[in-house]
Amino acid sequence: MIAFFHTIISVPLYNGLIFLMSLLPFFDAGVIVIIFTIVIKLILLPLSIKASKAQIEMKKTEKDLAQIKEQYTDKQVQAEKVMEYYKKNGINPFASFLILLIQLPILIGLYRVFFHSGLPTINTAMLYSFVTAPVAVNMVFLGLIHISGKSIILALLAGITTYFQVSTANLGGNKSDSNNKQNDMAKAMAIQMKYFLPVLMTFIAYTISSAIALYLITSNVFAIAQELYIKKKYHKAVFVE
Repeated sequence: MIAFFHTIISVPLYNGLIFLMSLLPFFDAGVIVIIFTIVIKLILLPLSIKASKAQIEMKKTEKDLAQIKEQYTDKQVQAEKVMEYYKKNGINPFASFLILLIQLPILIGLYRVFFHSGLPTINTAMLYSFVTAPVAVNMVFLGLIHISGKSIILALLAGITTYFQVSTANLGGNKSDSNNKQNDMAKAMAIQMKYFLPVLMTFIAYTISSAIALYLITSNVFAIAQELYIKKKYHKAVFVE
């Protein structure tokens, strides 16, 4: 299974990274990581938009589902009525989860590429016949930070952008039904993620390498812009607390 994942996901991504380095030799490896991350994010953008739209649609159902749960106390009947509601309104409650699940192997593959890249050394055994290894790889990002090493500045930026990314994703949370235990638990988990995840990402970014930090920063900034665009276009009401 690991070998299959390596062949199908990791190797193509690795070749994509090295191809960009050969195509754009005037950029350092840090800039290439940023460009590569943006390219992958653009490829995944249609799926990400579908996932976000599915989440917005689910958020719109919260009040109706709360009424169903109040009206039907029997759990089995309650579940049947909820599924009837989903069917009637053409909603797939698992849509966003399934779409994110499809993206997960690619995200793991990206992580493995940056973690096991071995740069500046190029693993030519992994390269396709049409991909040429660059003559040299400049590992100093903008002439300031060696991306194979650790950078507290980039690690902190990874944590900060993660905080804003999580905050943006949680904009417009439903404040109604505040006595609902499930709603309270969801809010508690959201608050924990808002503060725990940035700390975790800062730790990971600093512990592994600056390349991972650049990947996280770029991913977070892209995700923030994407989330703001989607919410503004498809559901402006989410900004109203």
